[in-house]
Amino acid sequence: MAKKSMGLGRGFESLIPTNLVEEEFDPTLKEDQKMSQLVELDIETVVRDEEQPRKNFTKESLNELAASIKEHGVLQPIVVVKVGKNYQIVAGERRWRASQIAGLEKIPAIVRTLNAQNKLELSIIENAQREDLNPIELATAYAKLKNQFNLSNEEIGQRVGKSAGSVVNTMRLLKLPEEAKKAMQEHNLMEGPMRPLISAEPEMVHEILPKMIEEGWSARKVERYIADHKKKSSTNVIKNTPYVKEEAKLCKKYDAEVRVRGRSVTFSAKNDEEFRALLEKF
Repeated sequence: MAKKSMGLGRGFESLIPTNLVEEEFDPTLKEDQKMSQLVELDIETVVRDEEQPRKNFTKESLNELAASIKEHGVLQPIVVVKVGKNYQIVAGERRWRASQIAGLEKIPAIVRTLNAQNKLELSIIENAQREDLNPIELATAYAKLKNQFNLSNEEIGQRVGKSAGSVVNTMRLLKLPEEAKKAMQEHNLMEGPMRPLISAEPEMVHEILPKMIEEGWSARKVERYIADHKKKSSTNVIKNTPYVKEEAKLCKKYDAEVRVRGRSVTFSAKNDEEFRALLEKF
């Protein structure tokens, strides 16, 4: 029997088909609630959009996603519009294809009418053009346009009057730790100084945020602080562990941060996606 898909009954955050979009930072949440309906659809009633430019999906990646769906279910609903008796995919064709491979009979979906879809897109674009929107809310608006409307970075840029590079850089802020996102919102921190924290360890972010808030650090000062900290840490690690070569080999083999201390080995991942990928290697 096909495993029942997951992702329902967890509040409106389940409606957002991307783990980068969070309810707390979504400037168009109320509009989305009015125009969206979350349901489980018979997978046979869902059809692809023949005008969808992406037509090629690698068999390997689909099989990997299908295996994940068998284990965990569909965690991110697809987005569809009603067309006749069927539901046409707006976003999530890869999840739909993988769900078929996994043998699912139903799939969680956000259902909108074509008119509601157009209205919501306009609402998101209007919000993204507001000057008073903080960078995290702006990044969330961009992510919704990308993941719920299949817009490319170039198309988003054209609609909001920004370059594609600017759109990408702003969306990268959504990879910041939760603590940093809230600090940006509560203290009106600028985008530039926060970017270096995207690839920083959570401990470093926790350490540096109060200094940034109190002293108004520039992006260059943040980068210099992190670089100096890494130099000191590297020096200390070389001094304190005789397993430098072994750590390097494990890092390369598992594509993860690895530390050997005493008789223990610790593997670290920067986010849930990397953590799941790491677990599959054991």
